[in-house]
Amino acid sequence: MSISSIWSRRQLLESAGCGFGALALNSLFARDRSAGSNPLAPVLSHAAAKAKSIIFIFAYGGPSQVDLLDPKPALDKWHEKSIPVFRKEDAFNTTTKPTAMRSPYRFDRRGESGLPISELFPHIGSCADDLCVIRSLHCESNNHAPALFQMNTGFTLAGRPSMGAWATYGLGNENDSLPAFVVMWDYRGGPIGGAQNWTSGFLPAAFQGTPFRSHGEPIIDLNPPSTVAPEQQRARLDLLARLNQQHLDANRDEEGLAARIYSYELAYRMQMAAPEAVNVDQETAATQRMYGMEEPISAYFGRQCLMARRLVERGVRFVQLYSGGGDQMLSWDAHGDLRGNLEQHCPEIDQPVAGLIQDLKQRGLLDETLIIWGGEFGRMPTHQGSRGRDHNPRGFSMFLAGGGVKGGTTYGATDEFGYAAVEDPVSIPDLHATCLHLLGLDHTRLTFRHRGRDMRLTDVSGDVIHDIIV
Repeated sequence: MSISSIWSRRQLLESAGCGFGALALNSLFARDRSAGSNPLAPVLSHAAAKAKSIIFIFAYGGPSQVDLLDPKPALDKWHEKSIPVFRKEDAFNTTTKPTAMRSPYRFDRRGESGLPISELFPHIGSCADDLCVIRSLHCESNNHAPALFQMNTGFTLAGRPSMGAWATYGLGNENDSLPAFVVMWDYRGGPIGGAQNWTSGFLPAAFQGTPFRSHGEPIIDLNPPSTVAPEQQRARLDLLARLNQQHLDANRDEEGLAARIYSYELAYRMQMAAPEAVNVDQETAATQRMYGMEEPISAYFGRQCLMARRLVERGVRFVQLYSGGGDQMLSWDAHGDLRGNLEQHCPEIDQPVAGLIQDLKQRGLLDETLIIWGGEFGRMPTHQGSRGRDHNPRGFSMFLAGGGVKGGTTYGATDEFGYAAVEDPVSIPDLHATCLHLLGLDHTRLTFRHRGRDMRLTDVSGDVIHDIIV
């Protein structure tokens, strides 16, 4: 057996001779970037990676952990009684009560692991042995905008680089004809804060998320007017590149210009690559059924999940999908009607997300693709009014799948009511540090000099959750 059948060239460089070959290669990659030729050129990770890419399915609005992933029998016992852990200052809405509200849904033990999953997720439940449910997350705000910013960027204030931007800054892209970071939002609207949730912040502009559409042209204004022939467009781009390069040669620190030069060329290449990458009509009817595309309620999100698989298959580093758009009932924000909210949104995403997991698995891609599902916070285990649940930042759940995490497991716990994290609490910096670690990135070393200090996604905290990693 030849050594090439055991190691790739990159693995050989990382392992042989104490890794000095990898250091040399990394230096070459860095030199390519500094020259402005390709700010998204691949860069070696800090350590061996479990995952090559991330698909973050963001349930905007705050899904209820006690109705989906964290069963609490005590809520049946305490139903309509005041629970001792409730604190009025934690509530976002003045109509929130201290009285327990039991879940109207049954939890079933699914898979060989017996992972408890709500009856609202029958398809996701079939993937239980691939899921790692983190039940002890907590964040710093009970308001949508700052909680969204923290989940996406690590900070409650707008303007910091998003996790997708940091990941692509740290690793680059494996496809020079597609963006490294793609975002698709809900047809009902985007999340509060819009593009601030996928911004590159103070990182170079090339690392910002690129919005894709599910229908029609994937990127607005990507294609040139019909009156411009291909050779005319190429000549214009060549002239523009020469003029910009002349200016850049004389002003080597203008990173914005370097990113713009690259963006023109990337846009030109995307005119061919992007439409093909998101053309799910090329998929078999069986694959489209797997994603729920034949069902009216799940067709839209099923298309987005299938597009996400096609993108990571082609080397896109980070894909973020938003489920829920607009305000309250249009998102997972179940203030006034818990049942109406969950029974609208759960069927929209249940089969598509399960189809994504199953499809990646059968293609041998799940091990190298980390899937994240969750929102900016959870919901209170108490009543808001008579039928709703308020925001809850003190204890909520998310699940991870693939990408090197242990399937069929739970991590951490909330109290008996599902009100606050009490066992192995996980902060947002902890979550971010773990996701970067799975990509082979050390969150303490992934830094960018800005305003006199080395900035990072996790700022001055964050611990990798090694217990959930294979």
